Amino acid sequence: MFKELTTHYGHIFEEELLKEINEVGTFKALSEGEKLMEIGQYIKSMPLLVSGVVKILREDNDGNELLLYFLEDGDTCAMSLVCCMGNTQSEVRAVAETKSKVVMLPVEKMEEWMFRFKSWRNFVLTTYQSRLNELMETLDSIAFLNMDERLLKYMKEKVRVTKKNTIYNTHQEIAYDLNTSRVVISRLLKKLENMGKVKLHRNYVKIISL
Repeated sequence: MFKELTTHYGHIFEEELLKEINEVGTFKALSEGEKLMEIGQYIKSMPLLVSGVVKILREDNDGNELLLYFLEDGDTCAMSLVCCMGNTQSEVRAVAETKSKVVMLPVEKMEEWMFRFKSWRNFVLTTYQSRLNELMETLDSIAFLNMDERLLKYMKEKVRVTKKNTIYNTHQEIAYDLNTSRVVISRLLKKLENMGKVKLHRNYVKIISL
C-alpha cells in the first residue's frame, strides 16, 4: 500500500510523512455502495482516498438525499476533517461510488502533523478550499439551473470521475442524488434519448454525446 500512497500523495507529502501515514494508518477496501461515513456518527479518523470514487451526500429531515460532491483518489473530505478536529457528529454520508481504497488516519496524528509538516498544513487548507468551491457549485446549480441542466451537469461529472461512458444507476438512484422524483428524471432522460445523447437501459444509462 505504501507504493499506492506514494503514487497518489508523493507529489504532495514529504517522504517522512508518507512513512508515518503508512505506519499509523488503517487501510480499508470499500465495495461499490458501501458506506464509509454515516450522518450522526462521531468521526475518530480521517479518510485519505487512495483509489476509486466516493460521493458525499446530505440528508434533509424527511430522509431525502442530495449529492454534494465526489471525492477522487488523492482527496479527503473536509467534513470529516471538521468532525475529527472538533469531535462532533458527521452531518454528511459518504458512500463508495466505485470500488475504492482508503487509509484512515487517527485524529491525534492529524493535529500533530499540522505543526510538524508544512505539506500537511497546505493539504488541509487546500482541501477546505476545494470542497468549499464544490459546495458553492452545488448551491449555484440548485439556485440557478433548471433540472435538465442539473441532470446534464450530474452526468458529465459522473463520466469524469468514473472515467466511464456508462452510468450504472437506476432512474430512482439518480433522482435521490439530485433530490427530485424518479418521474422527472425518467422524463428528462427520455428527452435526452430522443435527442440522441444517451441510450437508456434497465439499470444503467449509456452516454453517447453530452
